[in-house]
Amino acid sequence: MTQPDSPSGGARTVRIPDDRAGQRLDNFLLGQLKGAPRSLVYKLVRSGQVRINGGRAKAERKLEVGDEVRIPPVRIESTQDAGRSPPKTMLAAMEASIVFEDARLLAINKPSGVASHGGSGISFGAIETMRVLRPRDNLELVHRLDRDTSGLLVLAKKRSALTELQRLLREDHGSGIEKRYLALLVGRMPDGVMSVDVPLHVGLRQGGERHVQVNAIGKPSISHFRALERRDGQSYCEIRIETGRTHQIRVHAQHIGHPVAGDDKYGDAAANKRLREQVGLKRLFLHAATLEFALDGGKAPYRLNAPLVPELIDVLDRLG
Repeated sequence: MTQPDSPSGGARTVRIPDDRAGQRLDNFLLGQLKGAPRSLVYKLVRSGQVRINGGRAKAERKLEVGDEVRIPPVRIESTQDAGRSPPKTMLAAMEASIVFEDARLLAINKPSGVASHGGSGISFGAIETMRVLRPRDNLELVHRLDRDTSGLLVLAKKRSALTELQRLLREDHGSGIEKRYLALLVGRMPDGVMSVDVPLHVGLRQGGERHVQVNAIGKPSISHFRALERRDGQSYCEIRIETGRTHQIRVHAQHIGHPVAGDDKYGDAAANKRLREQVGLKRLFLHAATLEFALDGGKAPYRLNAPLVPELIDVLDRLG
């Protein structure tokens, strides 16, 4: 179990550099205290053991250049204790998933079943695992993917890249970043591009589970579906999204009557059962394939790709 040491000694003070300005205190501490769970970080902040310029601060406070952050001594016990390090198999899988890296970005082809970050009973997500693999880098999540969705997940190594990319992601309607997914949809999609422009609202079911619905009070959401191939009555599609709402593709696909194959939340249970038995589809057939954007105010273009993963290629081959 991870615990703070005695506050009697060993505390250190970190002066905030230019590239960390604007970062939340909790995220900064997670980068400084490698391997520490979020619950411990929040406990340290609430108890006043973390100080900014000598005073107490809240976890969501935005840091400024020159701020002096007191970080108390924290003991992270050995990796054998309490599962405080990702399993070796997960570390190896995540190392093998890297599809791009330069001085400011690292991109992985996230496996299905791996959360973008820990929490809600998940000790280690993609970001925590990559921080173990790259302890010298101050990695931060640029965006998130659903746990069941595979594909391109981008991490920032530099604060400047993080803030610019997140600004681009906030620019809805295609002005900042182009996002394309691959999916198998149930049924026969028509030829051409089918655009879906309906608002989505995130609600909570009993127990706190998020459930998204088409609802006029929701946020504007736009997806463009294009059938690439039709196999055994199903449609293999490319989807370009202009907005990045929670479960957007899955709910839009359900809305047009062609849910994503393998979707146990918004999908067709009978079709999912048939595909599981006939072609071995045991997961959501949704894959984040490409991201296109430009940093440095448009001067540095990027096109990042994550190949379709083998278990989904196998499903397509079995469909014939």
